[in-house]
Amino acid sequence: MKPDGTFILASASPRRKLLLQRAGYRFEVIPSRVDESNVDICGLTCEQAAARLALAKAQDVAASYPDCLVLAADTVVDSDGTLIGKPADVAEAEAILRRLFRKPHRVITGIALVRKSRNLELCESCITWVYPKKITEEQLAAYLASGDWQGKAGAYGIQEINDAFVERIDGSFSNVVGLPMERVQSLLKQCGIVPIPTKVG
Repeated sequence: MKPDGTFILASASPRRKLLLQRAGYRFEVIPSRVDESNVDICGLTCEQAAARLALAKAQDVAASYPDCLVLAADTVVDSDGTLIGKPADVAEAEAILRRLFRKPHRVITGIALVRKSRNLELCESCITWVYPKKITEEQLAAYLASGDWQGKAGAYGIQEINDAFVERIDGSFSNVVGLPMERVQSLLKQCGIVPIPTKVG
């Protein structure tokens, strides 16, 4: 069965879905079944790791829909060369936040576009520097209690903490949310896909 849409988003992320909808794209959501822990990223830089994870997800869905264009993404955080993904529990989330919000760090999103029937494979990563504010113990405790850290690389979503925790960013804001829309729109255009502006939300 061919999905009803101009491309497939191989992600269950509501943030990525909303970014694409607000930009006016029509697409189908079919999440990848890839277990990130099984993707070999040993020896790769954080940029390379993010790109490889995104590509693995796109290839997974494209295998079932070879005639469709598949878009996938993976967001990680780079703290002094150490790749930081999603926390497993609140204790890990606290440790990650204490580490990240003491100095600038990089948020990296790998993006991949795959269409197997045309041997199309585009893969790259985008980087945004995040400069944090000094957060108080009360702010940290409240954020951990909210549960908003769950399922997010680096244990935070910039759209939720924004001015409270972040002094400024250098690069794409949407990249930190989970999808660098400036670059995604350019790559989709290369594949002949342009948005149809719609009002969402």
